[in-house]
Amino acid sequence: MTEVEKLKTGTTTVGIKIKDAIILASESKSTMGYLVASKTAQKIYPVDDKMALTIAGSSGDALTVVRVLRAEIALYKLEHGDMSVKAAASLLSNILQSNRYFPYYVGLILGGYDEEPHIFSIDAVGGMDEDKKFTSTGSGSPFAYGVLESGYNEKMSKQDAIKLAVSAIKAAAQRDVFSGGEKIRIAVITSKGVEMIEKEN
Repeated sequence: MTEVEKLKTGTTTVGIKIKDAIILASESKSTMGYLVASKTAQKIYPVDDKMALTIAGSSGDALTVVRVLRAEIALYKLEHGDMSVKAAASLLSNILQSNRYFPYYVGLILGGYDEEPHIFSIDAVGGMDEDKKFTSTGSGSPFAYGVLESGYNEKMSKQDAIKLAVSAIKAAAQRDVFSGGEKIRIAVITSKGVEMIEKEN
């Protein structure tokens, strides 16, 4: 990992689980040290019809992981049909673990809907945890967690969950120098699929 790549690590992403949906959200600032490389960076990627991945860390590493995961899910579907969210998370964990000596510098949230909504946080060497309520990654996550802790209710509606995710991202952008940008991007994942929403920051 070059010195420049090490600097491209600032981000805030959040994931929220409610009874009938997963809400993923991210800000859109990409940094190289104290240089703002982009104000409109994409940090949420659909990887299947009802699954999406948030990325934090080295953008080159993260995009490689997105491409590999998409390809593996597509190959699986040809022979076996839809992949469960847990299976996709396990696959992602195995990919990262197998590269632990030359790791991908990433922090990921995988959200999806099969029989019910699921959300997993996955670290750079394949550590995987299914989150029952919410999770956050990136340099702004300590600020986002404060908002999520105080505002989360498992019975909240999709609209309320979206508002909470946006509030968490905005709180991080106010306090974390590496988070911000012009957009807040949101993925709403339900039994019907992935809906992408964009709001001004």
